[in-house]
Amino acid sequence: MARPKILVVGAGFAGVECVRRLERELSASEAEIVLVTPFSYQLYLPLLPQVAAGVLTPQSVALSLRRSRRHRTRIIPGGAIGVDTAAKVCVIRDITGDTVAQRYDFLVLAPGSVTRTFDIPGLAEQGRGMKTLAEAVYIRDHVIAQLDLADASHDEAERASRLQFVVVGGGYAGTETAACLQRLTAGAVRRYPRLDPGEITWHLVDIAPRLMPELGERLGDVALGILRRRGIQVSLGVSVAEAGPEKVTLTDGRVLPCRTLIWTAGVAASPLVATLGTETARGRLVVRPDLTVPGVGGVFALGDAAAVPDLAKGGDAVCPPTAQHASRQGRRAAANVVAVLRGAPLRPYTHKDLGLVVDLGGKDAVSKPLGIELRGLPAQAVARGYHWSALRTNVAKIRVMTNWLLNAVAGDDFVRTGFLARRPATLRDAEFVDAYLTPEQVREHTASLRAGLDGPPTG
Repeated sequence: MARPKILVVGAGFAGVECVRRLERELSASEAEIVLVTPFSYQLYLPLLPQVAAGVLTPQSVALSLRRSRRHRTRIIPGGAIGVDTAAKVCVIRDITGDTVAQRYDFLVLAPGSVTRTFDIPGLAEQGRGMKTLAEAVYIRDHVIAQLDLADASHDEAERASRLQFVVVGGGYAGTETAACLQRLTAGAVRRYPRLDPGEITWHLVDIAPRLMPELGERLGDVALGILRRRGIQVSLGVSVAEAGPEKVTLTDGRVLPCRTLIWTAGVAASPLVATLGTETARGRLVVRPDLTVPGVGGVFALGDAAAVPDLAKGGDAVCPPTAQHASRQGRRAAANVVAVLRGAPLRPYTHKDLGLVVDLGGKDAVSKPLGIELRGLPAQAVARGYHWSALRTNVAKIRVMTNWLLNAVAGDDFVRTGFLARRPATLRDAEFVDAYLTPEQVREHTASLRAGLDGPPTG
């Protein structure tokens, strides 16, 4: 008999942990494991703001999937753009642009999320995200380029627009991004004798009434105070009304000269979930506590793309889209796939949140491990210690620790790589949100496979 095929979509925290557990629990003769991902690395997303700030190199947070001694998973370099659950086929567009159909016996959906956007004039063209390695590297180049161009310009209006930066989103990603990049420009401006440090202004904007409400009122206020002491102008209860090439208009009527708009206002489930035609909750796939998708056989969903019931909280609560939940859901999904193969009962996912850490750069941080509120150096030690221990490979741990020490001792050279210098990294292009099929298009791709006219699908 042919080995059952387990297809895992996504190489984030959830997908990678699932594959690692499957490789550990299953022998090569029990199942074939296939992973669909555009890149053969796991991105350690929480440290991405430090890549944008130049504290860490891009390679430090890109953890190779092929370093594991147990690695035997077949990696398809591409992205899943549609799923036909009736035919048990996943439609994949590989990195060359070719479309292939991959049959599966078990499907583990962990495609993650994309940056959540709204119908704001100019946002799609002017907004830059902080979800991918390419976006982080681009933003670093772009911010330093604004300093270079402002230093060379004699036009006061141009200098004003190049030296004002707007970050939208008062969650962890937005707060850490604003804090880390403000430190970048504060350090870099000393190398630009023609620039007045007072001209450089960072704005953090969020529609919510509080900064990082998950931290609690007291720690949220501490973080707010740190940002404002650094000169970051924080505007709460406000959002962007319109984004232009040289200005940003806020909903309170203010017009900010600005050529850098970084959008981190939350995440939305991958558009892939809409192709299944199953029930969703706020855009995320509805799943049972054991991570199975109701109404379709052999499909599991987890991570940011799934509304996983939070049994530790009870009621209608669902797990937040955080790395600690995604990793543990990946392990539970793998265990349940193994259980199905071996005829054992499935177990529900449950995990009590261990707390939150927010690295604001330098000696500044706020953390809440196990409900204990910390600030300053103790919080920084907890934040970096947590991230360092969570890195999956020893090579990544060595690189990150070396980068931290080198940056602390030698600082930054504030150089640009020229990455995408002439092509703006729009949210649409960087996160490939236009690549997905509609359910009808998926069925068109798999129609012949359903009828059995063309033989088995590719793969």
